[in-house]
Amino acid sequence: MIKIQIFIFNFVEVNTYLVYDETGEAVIIDCGCLGQAEEKELAAFIESNRLTVKHILNTHLHLDHAFGNAFAANAFGLSPEGDIREETELPDLLQQAARFGISLERPSVPLGTLLKEGDTVTFGNQTLQCFSVPGHSPGSLAFYSKESHCVFTGDALFKGSIGRTDLWGGDFNILINGIRSKLLTLPDDTIVYPGHGPSTTIGEEKTHNMYLR
Repeated sequence: MIKIQIFIFNFVEVNTYLVYDETGEAVIIDCGCLGQAEEKELAAFIESNRLTVKHILNTHLHLDHAFGNAFAANAFGLSPEGDIREETELPDLLQQAARFGISLERPSVPLGTLLKEGDTVTFGNQTLQCFSVPGHSPGSLAFYSKESHCVFTGDALFKGSIGRTDLWGGDFNILINGIRSKLLTLPDDTIVYPGHGPSTTIGEEKTHNMYLR
């Protein structure tokens, strides 16, 4: 049975998800921890629950979602995973931070395993299917668990809203088309775990999200 622990990290209040099951194997989705206090919070939960992190997954590489990649890579001996377009079409973490006047101690960590539409990520008894949903950023991914009826959408789809498209590689029409063709085709009872804010369902967004009418 899948279990999901949500951490709200950094000043942009990113949802970092720790997803695990009865085997003790886990994945981190969008490791946004910034600073030692947040790093210790994540590590302490993993240690106290005797979890083994198998993947560091990235829906995309905007700085607020990737602040903790270097920490996680060092702590768990893994490379972050995501779409190659997030590296080739975005400034790296330090460059993004500099544009917002932020000084970081840790540099970017390059992606290891590259993910694309149709790929699967396995851990424990779980499988996550990768959907390509660009538009908020060039290589945005969503991770879908059919068995657990949930999808992790990053900043593509929120409760009552969608991701902004005025940052690097953003495109409103591409984002809307991706949401409609990939995410809204999922069962209505699929729980949506977004990159910021509260969870919702596909059915609720079909009915109430003004951007998708």
